Amino acid sequence: MPRKLVIWGASGHALVVADIIRLKGEYEIAGFLDDMNPGRHNTMFCGLPILGGQEQLNMLIEKGIRHLIFGFGDCEARLRLSRLVCEKGFNLATAIHPHAIVSAGVPIGAGSVIAAGAVVNPCSRIGENTIINTSASVDHECSLEEGVHICPGVHLGGRVKVGRAAWIGIGATIRDGVHIGAHSIIGAGSVLLHDVPDRVVCYGVPAKVMRRIT
Repeated sequence: MPRKLVIWGASGHALVVADIIRLKGEYEIAGFLDDMNPGRHNTMFCGLPILGGQEQLNMLIEKGIRHLIFGFGDCEARLRLSRLVCEKGFNLATAIHPHAIVSAGVPIGAGSVIAAGAVVNPCSRIGENTIINTSASVDHECSLEEGVHICPGVHLGGRVKVGRAAWIGIGATIRDGVHIGAHSIIGAGSVLLHDVPDRVVCYGVPAKVMRRIT
């Protein structure tokens, strides 16, 4: 019998995560959690109930539901809440779409989501709670730290390093060998040719640092 799982989040990305979980068939989705919109509690989403918010975690453990995955894109929140749920006794599930291509032997951290059409090439490493979104590509020998979000259509060249909780916007291209600092944001459609430090916003063609994140 599939193990029961809850998805924390109830918006667009949660739809994608739920679809992957259903296609893989390893878990049965018990429902969703939503802390952002309390008015939606006890309503239906994606054919299943929104059970409530964070206050439901202890009840879920008591019911024997021990698996959870996040269905939202906020990098910092995924990392912060992953500590909370693990302390309560949950195991973080991993969702890899059957039409994603992940090279054999690539370690995928717990809680990560790899969407349809994504490609992860040999000798790369994917940290916990990372999102590699629709049709994104991660080439050989890349290193993605925990909490990274690689948005749809992003292309990373070989040996790219992406720091903790960095966000790479839709359609960006990152040259081989570039290092992206922790918590930094690379704007949609950017072409990044050089390393960027921690906590900056960078965009353009070619991309430049526009401001710091305080």
